[in-house]
Amino acid sequence: MLARVWSASIVGIDAVKVGVEVDVSGGLPGIVLLGLPDSAVQESKERVKATLKNAGFAFPQRKIVINLTPADLRKEGPSFDLPISVGILAASEQVNADLLGDFLFLGEVSLDGSLRAVAGVLPIAATAQKMGIAGLVVPIDNAQEAAVVEGLTVYGCKNLSVVADLLNRPSAHKPVKLDETIKTAENPGLHFANVDLQDVKGQAHARRALEIAAAGGHNLIFVGPPGSGKTMLARRLPGILPPLTFAEALEVTRIHSVAGLLKNRGSLVRDRPFRSPHHSASGPSLVGGGSFPRPGEISLSHRGILFLDELTEFKRDVLEFLRQPLEDGYVTISRTRQSITLPAQFTLVASTNPCPCGYYGDTIQPCTCSPRQRESYWAKLSGPLMDRIDLQVAVNRLKPEEITQQPTGESSISVAKRVQQARDRALSRFQGEPNLRCNAQLQSRHLQKWCKLDDTARNLLEAAIRKLGLSARASDRILKVARTIADLAGEDELQAHHVAEAIQYRTIDRMQ
Repeated sequence: MLARVWSASIVGIDAVKVGVEVDVSGGLPGIVLLGLPDSAVQESKERVKATLKNAGFAFPQRKIVINLTPADLRKEGPSFDLPISVGILAASEQVNADLLGDFLFLGEVSLDGSLRAVAGVLPIAATAQKMGIAGLVVPIDNAQEAAVVEGLTVYGCKNLSVVADLLNRPSAHKPVKLDETIKTAENPGLHFANVDLQDVKGQAHARRALEIAAAGGHNLIFVGPPGSGKTMLARRLPGILPPLTFAEALEVTRIHSVAGLLKNRGSLVRDRPFRSPHHSASGPSLVGGGSFPRPGEISLSHRGILFLDELTEFKRDVLEFLRQPLEDGYVTISRTRQSITLPAQFTLVASTNPCPCGYYGDTIQPCTCSPRQRESYWAKLSGPLMDRIDLQVAVNRLKPEEITQQPTGESSISVAKRVQQARDRALSRFQGEPNLRCNAQLQSRHLQKWCKLDDTARNLLEAAIRKLGLSARASDRILKVARTIADLAGEDELQAHHVAEAIQYRTIDRMQ
């Protein structure tokens, strides 16, 4: 007998419907698996055989041919275990096949018949909803993730016996309901539980840069000697960012689902991502890649923060991979077999020492580096890359009396309120521009409309361009920062002092 079960495969962060055709016929007992299966899918033959026996089902002692369609699409991962098991049960008439055409089946099976969570359920659920599929049958740990997509009937099953009973007695089972507290929950504000800006003493200039970066989504780099607090400041940025909207949470969750980071974690990613790869990271690990491309760190940072500590310790060719995603907000990965486009709208936050010894410009400890060493050190960061970093901030070490006597600073909650007000002001200005969410995403036509300068401000910017040798891209980014400074001040028009403050955040341009 022939049975067809529907499943799905992930391509990039999207899903493709896959048919699992199972034919049980006469001949020598054995299983033939067709349709470009990878190693994990090939192994499912023995895994499913043992599972069906241990779960109390009869395994057909006949020739079983399993065909995964479309035949030219590579099938990966253990998520085909469940549809293959259901197909064998249906083809051997151990379960009712009436519902097989209405549902997608996903899940890895254990040898005792229990179902294990798999990656990529959310994008598969979204694709199923667009295709008019009635619902999904998934492991219980993936049920809330799939239920996020409205209009789908989702059944979460603990083991294969429950799936069989669902097919035989569908009226005896109730679909999973989305936990509304998860769907509507707000970001608590702090990505790190005990991290707050009020712990930072002094560093008023750096704190102000953090606030501007959060309000406008601007890229930021801290430059300073060891112990000046660069990493400490950067790790407090998530605490002042606005919470993810529900639409943004769906975007982030889809990416993390494909990357396999959602197993046993509930339905939605509610905090803005904060990714901090080690400086030994390779280019493909940052932008994504592999024979069958998967999201890298920049896509996992989508709608959040990519923090590169000790930026100059990264290989120069690796850093150059960031240039196009920083400008476009997405990355396209091309391979011989397929090409995919992944979202990458992230805020880059970096930190670095000013020289190899770390103490160039320090008022406490003298620098021991030669001019040639400092020049070689900064050569790791190309001009086009630094052009894309809006806020370049020098961070100095505190003096002993500042450490012991400096009062605590303003809390993250207070700063976050001002950031939210500035974002709301920008969003009201962006009405009619659905792709704009913050000032860092402004294009040239938007600058001409919303960043008009009077004569004083224009002369100031022109003088800065001449003196610092700024490119057109760098000057545009000064205008974007000035627009955010004006939003924080609650002002509609750009003034000369807004532009002047924005120019002050070109530290590296002034150092070179």
